[in-house]
Amino acid sequence: MTKKGFFFNQERCVGCKTCQIACKDKNDLPIGTLFRRISSYETGVFPAPSTFHFSASCNHCSSPECVAVCPIGAMYVDREDGTVQHNDALCIGCQYCVTACPYGNPRYLSDLKVVRKCDGCKAWRDIGEQVACASSCPARALEFGLLDELQAEHPDAVNDLSILPSSAQTQPSLLIKPRASALTTEYREMIT
Repeated sequence: MTKKGFFFNQERCVGCKTCQIACKDKNDLPIGTLFRRISSYETGVFPAPSTFHFSASCNHCSSPECVAVCPIGAMYVDREDGTVQHNDALCIGCQYCVTACPYGNPRYLSDLKVVRKCDGCKAWRDIGEQVACASSCPARALEFGLLDELQAEHPDAVNDLSILPSSAQTQPSLLIKPRASALTTEYREMIT
């Protein structure tokens, strides 16, 4: 099986939220629901403060806890590309996956009584298109592709930041080129 995932160049991200809006639009999500979220953080103090942004969505983990807890198999790993997918027709809305995901990515849609999440724009990729978040980023801070190829292209990428759960927990398919300020353990989330 080939494994696909994301590369996030944090050094390029300016926190514009274009990826967040493109994802929301592509998935026709209701107000208050996001599959991709931009968070901003500040570190340091005067005279040397710094900021960084983080673009988060489903990490299409190799050991996804959302899949492990789904009682009926609505959450599953795609055999072709290793992405974590969700079958809305099977979903009973129990929200076990929502609770289990350490990244907080599956979303319960109360009006539909189902959980939905980033599917890596599977339908678009199946017809040769790129994922909405990566193709919309004006700074080209996001890439989606084969994880081995992304790792080869970005050998200095990391899997762990202090703002994230340990990658050992679920083995996320996410590579990050971090800003230096994102490697500190002392940070404050900015409310924007």
